[in-house]
Amino acid sequence: MTKLTKEDVISQLEAALSKREGSAVSIEQSGSWYKIDGGKSVRFAELETMLPELSVSDANPVTKTATPQSKPVAKGAAIAATGKTPKQLWREKLAKKPGSQLPRGF
Repeated sequence: MTKLTKEDVISQLEAALSKREGSAVSIEQSGSWYKIDGGKSVRFAELETMLPELSVSDANPVTKTATPQSKPVAKGAAIAATGKTPKQLWREKLAKKPGSQLPRGF
């Protein structure tokens, strides 16, 4: 397996994202962080892991559309469903474990 340079990874990732989105995508560098179309800042290592994932999903578009993906439940929604505050949930969790104690000031 060949080792790609940063420029190669960025250009291939821009091409793959542009192909998937159907419009031009830009990746901007700010120090050691990178922004994809002005969105969330990510490290270069995350860009490297995105490249093979996009290559696999672009190579096999049938599986991408054939399997519906369920969205993960947000943490806030789980807390709201129980009707308890985070402090109450934390107290219950610690009460189940012997020898554990609450943090100072809690």
